[in-house]
Amino acid sequence: MTYLPQALTPFPDKPLHPRWLSVTDRERIADLRRAGHTIRAIAAQLGRPPSTISREIARNRDPDNPDAPYLPYAAQRATAARRARPKTAGLAVPGPLRDYVHDKLALGWSPEQISRRIREDHPGDQDMRVSTETIYQALYCQARGGLKREVATALRTGRTRRKPHRDPAARRPRFTDPMVMISDRPAEVDDRAVPGHWEGDLIIGADNASAIGTLVERSTRYVMLLHLGAGRTAEAVRDQLVTAMNTLPAHLRGSLTWDQGAEMAAHRSFTTATDMPVYFCDPASPWQRGSNENTNGLLRQYFPKGTDLSAHGPADLEHVAHLLNGRPRKTLNWATPAERLRDLLTPA
Repeated sequence: MTYLPQALTPFPDKPLHPRWLSVTDRERIADLRRAGHTIRAIAAQLGRPPSTISREIARNRDPDNPDAPYLPYAAQRATAARRARPKTAGLAVPGPLRDYVHDKLALGWSPEQISRRIREDHPGDQDMRVSTETIYQALYCQARGGLKREVATALRTGRTRRKPHRDPAARRPRFTDPMVMISDRPAEVDDRAVPGHWEGDLIIGADNASAIGTLVERSTRYVMLLHLGAGRTAEAVRDQLVTAMNTLPAHLRGSLTWDQGAEMAAHRSFTTATDMPVYFCDPASPWQRGSNENTNGLLRQYFPKGTDLSAHGPADLEHVAHLLNGRPRKTLNWATPAERLRDLLTPA
């Protein structure tokens, strides 16, 4: 069997990422170039930036002969030759670099401290350079190791496996049933022009052992409190929400906005029972429920932080809600929430 030398192999063995030009792309460039097409026209047909085509042609023709044709297969071989080849990790080879890293880890230094300090200790030696990431990979990746497993325990965390840092914007779905985010909430809810849209949340008691559900109507600021004697499971919260909303006429059951707490895992069955859509706030964005957050602050006057909220029965919650709904509000032109709700319930 005859083998071609690597430098003459027309195609690289490793598949290329779509962002790179393939041999088919290069054949089309050569054909279109011979047909007299401009660089911009070629770029448009290949769906590439004109600068990509311009650099490709300039890089792969004889610099001493600008009129020489563009050779696609020579360009492909040159690209394959320029691609990075596998090489042994620096810390996998015995020597001064690995000894230095090993010794400093044993002293409790972090990989970043080692990476920075080695430049100071060996300013003129380019072989004594190592990045923070390389050290971590040598510790955690068996395939790219080089440092003994027991050295990994010298890290301050004591971990022998790497902990991934996930992007908060790429979090896994919070609930089984898909959420409708606040960005999809209708404009009529945002401007508070139409009553019947509610914001909700929980206030939590001492040691996270008790809770009270809070509901605020966005246009009137009317408050309703939920007694969660059965705990703050998703089912308990759902049942109390359904009970509270069913005391209202249909035109005051528009929507509910909540954060992404686990207590709303049963949001779909709540919507089925009340015909009220639930909109979820973005993570760590309490201002998206501004009325509710303000009300929760007022409620702490009656239910201080660090206290057992299970000590307050339904009658206590109703009394506190009555007090808040009887307070005049600047946002209501000094009317009370109870008065505004009464106006909505009284026929004109």
